[in-house]
Amino acid sequence: MASTLKVPQTEPKPKKDKKDKTHFLYIAVIVAVVLGAVLGLVAPDFAQSLKPIGTAFIGLIKMMIAPVIFCTIVLGVGSIAKAATVGKVGGMALGYFMLMSTFALGLGLVVGNLIHPGEGLDISGTGYEVEATESHGTVDFLLGIIPTTLLSSLTVGNILQTLFIALIVGFALQKMGPAGKPILRGIGHIQTLVFRILIMVMWLAPVGAFGAIAAVVGATGVQAIISMATLMIGFYITCVLFIAVVLGLILKLCTGVNIFKLMKYLGREYLLIFSTSSSEAALPRLIAKMEHLGVSKPVVGVTVPTGYSFNLDGTAIYLTMASLFVATAMGTPLELGEQISLLVFMIIASKGAAGVTGAGLATLAGGLQSHRPDLVDGVGLIVGIDRFMSEARALTNFTGNAVATVLIGTWTKEIDRPRVDEVLGGRLPFDEATMNADHVSEETAEDLPERVREAAEPARDTELAASRQ
Repeated sequence: MASTLKVPQTEPKPKKDKKDKTHFLYIAVIVAVVLGAVLGLVAPDFAQSLKPIGTAFIGLIKMMIAPVIFCTIVLGVGSIAKAATVGKVGGMALGYFMLMSTFALGLGLVVGNLIHPGEGLDISGTGYEVEATESHGTVDFLLGIIPTTLLSSLTVGNILQTLFIALIVGFALQKMGPAGKPILRGIGHIQTLVFRILIMVMWLAPVGAFGAIAAVVGATGVQAIISMATLMIGFYITCVLFIAVVLGLILKLCTGVNIFKLMKYLGREYLLIFSTSSSEAALPRLIAKMEHLGVSKPVVGVTVPTGYSFNLDGTAIYLTMASLFVATAMGTPLELGEQISLLVFMIIASKGAAGVTGAGLATLAGGLQSHRPDLVDGVGLIVGIDRFMSEARALTNFTGNAVATVLIGTWTKEIDRPRVDEVLGGRLPFDEATMNADHVSEETAEDLPERVREAAEPARDTELAASRQ
């Protein structure tokens, strides 16, 4: 009895500290960006001498690319197999997630080509020194994806080799069945370590952002600020249009539910996400609210947690727009063929890019390094404004998963439609007493993979039991 009383007393305290520290980091990045821009305008020569600071930070991010990609892809393939075992719900959800995330990536490319973020901002002389390599044919390119050894793919810096080996390992673990579960758990622990290191690296983001922004503004003047503002505004407008038009239209046509009524119902969760810049903070609340809305527990238990790894619409838009911004700013815009190959890479690599501060940045750097290594240093520009775009990413990801849950519930006929109208009409309000708001708001991102597994298990058991009857 005594032991059960101790657990709830000891857990909230450290989580609350983490939340507060994240707010300090957010404020520090904003202050660093402003100070770096001011320094670049006032003392351009001195500001340009600070370039190694930004370069060092990008080097740390670059160091984390291979392990982040490897762990997320291996565990992602395992999650696909796990979700597929729940039958119709899992298969339908995964199909929808792949379609929408691909559409979001494509939308980011289209908008990026329309607004040309980074145009007029020439920072081509600030990149890494990359050895010139001869352009070989398709056969040589494909052969180059195969690493010399299994482990060399994690050390040579070739992200396509890392992706190739991660996919092989993931599928091999699937074939191993129950025997592969301990290995998957081990990789999950390694992922926790990798993300912990990444979080530590991100605490240097204010310093890195200060050096990178100061150097760029010192070299290009006000044009750098205009270009970054163009990217941010364009990204926010794209996210708003994606939610209101794309998701809203799909939701209305398929279910008859108004997107704005659904967003009003999730208003408290939006405030929570906006204050933490993380959609993961609202994961338990979204599960509870979707069940209260009238979607069955099996559908919610599969769709919501799986969507948090595979349905990252806001992150997808961000990755492609940011890639175009960096390429244009570096003076070497991506050709159409490069954009398409980048999109294909991001379709796979973006899975699991949310949930941990800096993971999206590492995925962006990985995508650029796999196609154009000379552009990686340009990610330093994104570091300065990444935090400004994180709220839009998180809110878009969250809305996409809420819409997906209602859609999957409708398509599988696992939703109480009259109850939906009652709830969204305000006649059947959600009982906040059923949720421990303090505990929910203090959920940490690194616990997401475990929470996904825990949430999916009851749904899988329920569905299996139903199939036996």
